[in-house]
Order: sequence, then structure tokens, then C-alpha cells
Amino acid sequence: MTTPSPFYLDCDTGIDDALALAYLLASPLACVKGIGTVSGNVSAAAGARNTLDLLQLAGHAHIPVALGAHDPLAGSFGGGAPWVHGENGIGGVSLTTAAVSLVGESAAEMLVRLARTYPGTLRVLAIGPLTNIAEALRLEPSLPSLVESVTVMGGAALAPGNITPVAEANIFNDPEAAALVLAADWDVTLVPLDVTMTSVLEERHRQQLLVSSSPVPRALGEMLGYYFRFYEGIFGRPCSAMHDPLAAALAVGGVKASVAPVVRAAVDTSDGPGRGQTICDMRGSYMGYPPVKGARCRVVLSLEQDFAPHLVETLLGFPEGATAGVQQVPAVA
Repeated sequence: MTTPSPFYLDCDTGIDDALALAYLLASPLACVKGIGTVSGNVSAAAGARNTLDLLQLAGHAHIPVALGAHDPLAGSFGGGAPWVHGENGIGGVSLTTAAVSLVGESAAEMLVRLARTYPGTLRVLAIGPLTNIAEALRLEPSLPSLVESVTVMGGAALAPGNITPVAEANIFNDPEAAALVLAADWDVTLVPLDVTMTSVLEERHRQQLLVSSSPVPRALGEMLGYYFRFYEGIFGRPCSAMHDPLAAALAVGGVKASVAPVVRAAVDTSDGPGRGQTICDMRGSYMGYPPVKGARCRVVLSLEQDFAPHLVETLLGFPEGATAGVQQVPAVA
């Protein structure tokens, strides 16, 4: 039987972060040792509240949660994306407030501590802006040698951006941090919009979650109702991209990439129209992406299989026992 890998999750808990967290908790391949929050979809504090409440709902309140950076390395937090995730970040769904509190250390301090506790085996999954990861690199310059892998949901290699024509939200919200993370002495798996925007969760999948006997998938199904309304303006039907849960599944090995070249990558930190762009050198595509000396960024472009059935099957694996109630509250679309 495969031993689950220890994970540090860094997130800005909105709706797709909630899906990713639930996926990690349900997967037999992952053991979440700590979670840090960062401002992105919502503020770091609001994301921490959502994370604590979701953990309690899932019966995993023992997992420590640390508050991370409120502001990016340069500038200040822009206020989040309530039109995408709702005012509370989870689609207007109200969860019972968790009895546990945040731990005293910062998210960056937690990551460094866990890397020292699980040297060579800790997997880092970052599904929000990369501020906390950059801060951890500053705290512990040898961090790259201590972790097993780094998976980042972010960027757009060949696809258009979702904040600007070229920039994806997680990278755009702190380009300076993203630049530091991609330039560090470690290999990074980047899960960009190229693959997340082509991996779609449909209304039939949401309905499967809503009729579950477990409170966790039901709550996720309710949150997705808000998310679907936003994406209906993009896809023309009620559905959604699966940004963060796809990154989680790739990080644990639940799904495999079919095309994932290892290329040189950098982030535009200028103040011009390219700010926040993830610049991936994809020129090797004409020769089938031959190895590039010094390249450290594995860019996932496509999958071996449809992700939605695997995601739903995993989420429906939660036990029936409820630990807290869920109440839908009015939300402005």
C-alpha cells in the first residue's frame, strides 16, 4: 500500500481552493501537514476562516492553519474577486464556525518548519499568489534542497490570461513573488490556464455532489452554483474551469499529464502591459519539446484523461458522518 506523501498547502481559499483542499483530504495519496493562507481570491484572514471551517466540516480540524501575507511583496492587496467567489469567498455558503484557531507561526514559518521536519519528502502545493513561498525562500535559502516537489497553479503559457490579456490571476497578484519562486534552485510544475481552462466541471457533475449523503461534497456543490454563474459568461453554459483541484490532483499523482515540456520560465515584473505574464519558452514545440539545458519549469499543457470524473469520484468518497451544518445564504450573482 502506497504511503501518502506529506503536503504543505498554500491557498487563498475561494471556491476552487475549497475543491482542492477537499480533494487532498479525500485522496489516499496525500497527508496534509499544514496549510498557509495568502490574499488573493479573498484576504488571507478570510481565506484562513474558510479553511478552518472547511477542515472542521470535513473532520480534519487537527490540521494546523497559519495566516500568511495580506499584501504582495510590492503594492497592496487589491480586494479579492467577490464577483467570482462571492463576498465570503465560498459562494455565499455559510459554514459552522470552527472551534479551533490559527497557529501562532506565519505561513512562511510553517513551510520552513515542515520542510525541516520532512526533509526530502515534503510536497508544496501553491494555489494562490506566491507571496508566502517567496517569504519562505527568504527565511530559509536552502528550502529548495529540503522539499521533494513544488506544484504551482498559475500562469498562462500559450493561452490568454484571465486578469489581463497575458496574465493569470495568481501570478498577476504578486509578480515579484512569482519571479522569485520560478528563479529558485528547484524544479517547479506549473499548472497554467492552458490546461485548467480546458478541464471543465459540468452541471451534471455538480448535481452528483449535491445529492451526496456527505456534507462535504454537498457544500462544494452549493459553492459551485455561484462559480458556475460566473463561468457561464465565459463558456456560455453553467460549468466551471477546475484550476486548483487539477493542480492538487497533478501534485499527488491522481491524474497524469500527456504533454508537459520542461522549459525556461520567468515572470514579467515591469509596470507595462505585460506585468504578471508568465513567459514560458515554448519554441521547442516544433521539435516535440527536446530537453533544454538549465530548464526547471515543467509546464502542464494537457492530460491523459478527462479530469472531472476523477475529481467527482474522489470528492464523493467522504464519509457520511456530518461534523457541522451547512446553510445557503443569499448571494449576489
